[in-house]
Amino acid sequence: MNYKNIIKYLLCLLPWFISNIIFKVDTSYYKGLNLPFFAPPTILFPIIWTIIFILISISIYKNIDKSNNNYKIYLLINYLSNQLYTFCFFTIKNNFLAFIDCLIVLISSIYLYKETKSIDNNSSKYLILYLIWNIFATILSLTILIIN
Repeated sequence: MNYKNIIKYLLCLLPWFISNIIFKVDTSYYKGLNLPFFAPPTILFPIIWTIIFILISISIYKNIDKSNNNYKIYLLINYLSNQLYTFCFFTIKNNFLAFIDCLIVLISSIYLYKETKSIDNNSSKYLILYLIWNIFATILSLTILIIN
């Protein structure tokens, strides 16, 4: 891998971490909520999200040069809604908005997966964990909204 490719990959990866830098993640808020029995421990979230962001970035890296407008639109919607979740949940502590945003992330990740698959089937496989996690996160977010 040459330097240009490394820089290109980093440009695909680094933006996914922006919301955690801009918005304070108040883990005490999460811990203070009534949580369902299936809620993961706080320490698991940064580990899973780091893995997911790496996988998403690989998929973007492999597709961005051959992508179409639909791909770019779905990617942008997914990216922005993903970044907004930290603000909704941890900064303004609004479980309803966080759930709505989580739902948008899930729906846009499905569209992103389908569009990625139409461009390059192999690259879409990098998004499977993201889809699974988004389904889980949406269920978790809805449950948190209901029991709080």
